[in-house]
Amino acid sequence: MAMTSMGSTDTGAYAEPARSLAQMFYDRVAQTPRGEAFRFPTGDGWSSVTWAQTMEITRTLAAGLLELGIQPEQRVAIASGTRIEWLYADLAIMCAGAATTAVYPSTDVADVAFILSDSGTRIVFAEDDAQIAKLRAQREHLPDVIRVITFDGEADGDWVIGMADLEALGARHLAETPSSVDDAVAAVRPDHLATLIYTSGTTGRPKGVELPHRCWTYLGAGAEAIGILRPDDLQYLWLPLSHSFGKMLAAVQLQVGFPTAVDGRIDRIVDNLAVVRPTIMAGPPRIFEKIHGRIVQTMAETGGIRSRLFTWGFRVGEQVVAARAEGRPLGRILGLQFAIADRLVLAKIRDRLGGRMRFMISGSAALSPDIAAWFRTAGLTLIEGYALTETGGGACVGDPEHPVPGVVGPPLVGSELRIADDGEILLRGPHVMRGYHNLPEETARVLSPDGWFATGDIGELDAQGRLRVTDRKKDLIKTSGGKYLAPQPIEAQLKALCPLASQVLVHAERRNYATALIALDVDALPQWGRARGLDVGDFAELTANPEVRAYVGTCVAQLNDQLNRWETIKDFRILDHDLTVEGDELTPSLKLKRKVLEERYATLLDSMYTG
Repeated sequence: MAMTSMGSTDTGAYAEPARSLAQMFYDRVAQTPRGEAFRFPTGDGWSSVTWAQTMEITRTLAAGLLELGIQPEQRVAIASGTRIEWLYADLAIMCAGAATTAVYPSTDVADVAFILSDSGTRIVFAEDDAQIAKLRAQREHLPDVIRVITFDGEADGDWVIGMADLEALGARHLAETPSSVDDAVAAVRPDHLATLIYTSGTTGRPKGVELPHRCWTYLGAGAEAIGILRPDDLQYLWLPLSHSFGKMLAAVQLQVGFPTAVDGRIDRIVDNLAVVRPTIMAGPPRIFEKIHGRIVQTMAETGGIRSRLFTWGFRVGEQVVAARAEGRPLGRILGLQFAIADRLVLAKIRDRLGGRMRFMISGSAALSPDIAAWFRTAGLTLIEGYALTETGGGACVGDPEHPVPGVVGPPLVGSELRIADDGEILLRGPHVMRGYHNLPEETARVLSPDGWFATGDIGELDAQGRLRVTDRKKDLIKTSGGKYLAPQPIEAQLKALCPLASQVLVHAERRNYATALIALDVDALPQWGRARGLDVGDFAELTANPEVRAYVGTCVAQLNDQLNRWETIKDFRILDHDLTVEGDELTPSLKLKRKVLEERYATLLDSMYTG
């Protein structure tokens, strides 16, 4: 395939990666045994463990897996939300020389059975009784699963055992063969399978992405080489560990050595930030949109002098950001105004997020430049990263010292990036998958013999070799008039303009104009309604309120003023519910399942093109 441009990095500028993820963990424990590893909620507070304590726990669990007969590269699944036990289980699997099959907790019964069967999973860590019930319902179709280990569920002493039971098995195994876990770690090689993550495809069965140890160890070494992370950082990790984004952050932690506060409850994020006071955090755009929307809407509804002060403070902050970007001095008056604005307005926003945040990373979907600019005005750096499940959740990341809205940065040290003639982004490096599990033809479609992975994304490189992603190749929409439009940037712009919007689907394929389905936020809409004296008892009824329709309409009109004529939204419909992962409308990383939505709401979409 011919290439129009290329970007690559110095392959000798980063430390030699560890042989395996398990060896990386062993090295971390040896380097900082008394350093804090993890912080996690217990009761009304938080507890923490050191690296040495983590080793003691996970080594015993790994020995338990060996006692159950697990063999090198055999699959052990984890069906759970993000929590400390997920990390313990994953490290134990790595130290036993096995491979983790990641199962998102909301995966339906049929897909759970398919994933476990297709992967050849032998043992399953199940979070609770709900996950155990899925396994029991499909037990006759899971002959390879010899044991289930539950975090919180009820054990039966036979097929289902508890974590304490596994620890007891491990203690007995270590008493008989003290070096067994160390021997298993020493036997793992870079190309051995470490993780099997099934992509949440919009149609058909999910594909299992085979990620070897070299993927994770390279991402750790590559992230360290950038120099933006420090051992004294504190990460707040809520992302699904069953998704490559979250798993990548866990691998980078082992390399750099900073502690991580882990709690996967999304509804606790903002409250936890004020308590944990992290210095780094990552998430998809929706999380940052939600923080922005909640603050902006709350201040707008406060009214009076507080609302005017908030607006003035941000106006001053925007002037300061612009002056600094152009290298201009602030001047005495603007400097004095900024000191007041920062103390009374902007600092309070930073305090809401803990007051110590050095930077945040947005990934998995397009981030509106307006959202990034808003955080920057508040004194919070929000950079963008780019990756896919097939590259272990890591490929490119922006520079916190020089953030550029819409730019996801250059490729990681030691990897390569090219732009094909049709604009598709191609990646090559140690982080690229081995292939799709049991799907050689699918693998051959996206992975060339010389290692180039075709991402399916469209992008461009600037003069500094930094990548800008414009959209998914398959998501580009062609209207009946022959015009192409990229839906993701338009959807992101509308969510930035409308604090009530949770998700937006732009639709125009083979139509003569663009329309949109808009889902509203289950927290923001009732708050907005109460401030206006509306009946907010029923969410669905509130979405149909004429005042809500009128407000969203003004936001759509603002959006249209910023778009090309053929991109403008000519009509829209407001859904009577928000879109969810559990409803099979979003992926675990909160991206739209476009085909699912267009099929599910075909009648509603058609209604905007009749007459």
